Amino acid sequence: MSHGFFITGTDTGVGKTLVACGLMHGLRRQGLSVLGMKPVAAGRENGRWEDVDAMMAAASVPAPREWVCPCALEEPIAPHIAAMHEGRHIGIDAILAAYSHLARFADAVVVEGVGGFLVPLNERETAADLAVRLALPVILVVGLRLGCLNHALLTADAVRSRRLRLAGWVANQIAPSFDAQEENIDALLQRLDAPFLGRIPFLDALRPELIAPMLRIPDPFEWNPAPSAKP
Repeated sequence: MSHGFFITGTDTGVGKTLVACGLMHGLRRQGLSVLGMKPVAAGRENGRWEDVDAMMAAASVPAPREWVCPCALEEPIAPHIAAMHEGRHIGIDAILAAYSHLARFADAVVVEGVGGFLVPLNERETAADLAVRLALPVILVVGLRLGCLNHALLTADAVRSRRLRLAGWVANQIAPSFDAQEENIDALLQRLDAPFLGRIPFLDALRPELIAPMLRIPDPFEWNPAPSAKP
């Protein structure tokens, strides 16, 4: 039996890794063993995939890097295009195999998606298809910027249309200032029928252990997920 969460966002660059790692620290404070997974990482910087490093650092138990990130790509572009440039194919079955390994060694696995919810992974499948196959509750990270209302509501609809549980959402201030920030959060509180898990202010030092107390940590055992069969 596997437990955990799938982290998606309203777009790329909205703080999915930060929230995922903060959630992992929060689960660890509850006494749970936790592993993180970044199935697809697109973009190596200074010789490293920093998101993968962050997920591994936030874990409470060690795991092989190839399980944490089965597909690490060089270019910071759409993953299916980056994979095509490298002559590779992003296969969901391979990701599920790595996830099943991780799930044996931790109480909960936090899986971070790539880009937005519908980003293509290959010719036919998207990050949403991966979420369906994992069958984990979804947490939505809303990057507070112009357009976030539309992006958040569309993403929530896309999650629910696939019969996935939206376990909650996080508001992340990704810029020093944003006009009508409070009004935007209020609009989402009225329209997103899901728990509000917290608000992250704009910070110069983004350390996950400092983010954890800002988040309301959902119970990973409230749901009884199991990876679904291939349709």
